[in-house]
Amino acid sequence: MNRRKVREHIFKLLFRVEFNELEEVRYQIEKYLNEVDGFDTESINYVNEHLTILIGKLDEIDSIIDNAVENWKVSRMSKVDVTIIRLAVYELKYLENVPTNVAINEAVELAKKYGGENSPSFVNGILGKIVN
Repeated sequence: MNRRKVREHIFKLLFRVEFNELEEVRYQIEKYLNEVDGFDTESINYVNEHLTILIGKLDEIDSIIDNAVENWKVSRMSKVDVTIIRLAVYELKYLENVPTNVAINEAVELAKKYGGENSPSFVNGILGKIVN
């Protein structure tokens, strides 16, 4: 499975964190990965590894986001937008093999697909402040 599709699946699973207890999210991840077609062992391992790390760093990631924006807090952002931004910040700060422009572009593409009308520019603007 290509990296873009894997990223999209990570986004969908990370979105569940906003609505469920951590134990429930872990169960949902396992169930989701077993039910979605096209997941090979390498992709399943990648999703599990990175979701585990990402979820463990959510407080740190949220702090990075909060420090980058004025008059906004993560708690006030659209849940879709904040999930996309969290994933991108994780890639920007913790994954050396993901170039900055790729992480931002992929986040904007997710925002176009899943967010509201203003989501792509909102996500791009926040990520721009984080990398500068």
